[in-house]
Amino acid sequence: MTVFLRRARASSGEMAREVHPDLEPAAYGLLVRLEDAGPQRATDLAAYFGVGKATMSRQLSALERLGLVSRTRDPADGRASLVELAEVGRTRFTRVRSARRAEYRRKLAAWERGEIAELARLLHRLNSLAGGEEERAPLP
Repeated sequence: MTVFLRRARASSGEMAREVHPDLEPAAYGLLVRLEDAGPQRATDLAAYFGVGKATMSRQLSALERLGLVSRTRDPADGRASLVELAEVGRTRFTRVRSARRAEYRRKLAAWERGEIAELARLLHRLNSLAGGEEERAPLP
């Protein structure tokens, strides 16, 4: 598991640099979330990632300086703003994500469909545990 996580962190760093040379690896996850969930309030992003508002503010400011995200007024509350991928951010992110997905398709081409489905199911379960979404079963 340690090797898997180490490789995942290294992969995030590579993808972040492909999006923008100055993008921090941790910020790549923000781009993923914004692409998948759409415009979000900074407070919602902070809660989703389990970080403080100040940390999220710093990360979003850095992404904004790089031109990868933009802020717009929240139509539900004019005092708040929504963060979303800027067009250049979406274009760069989509290119990198598509290339990475193609690489995984090549790597998994020899696997049976059932094996891929089982891997997806187990990874989803693991992610749910990490996010506190699934009750922990007692250890045998």
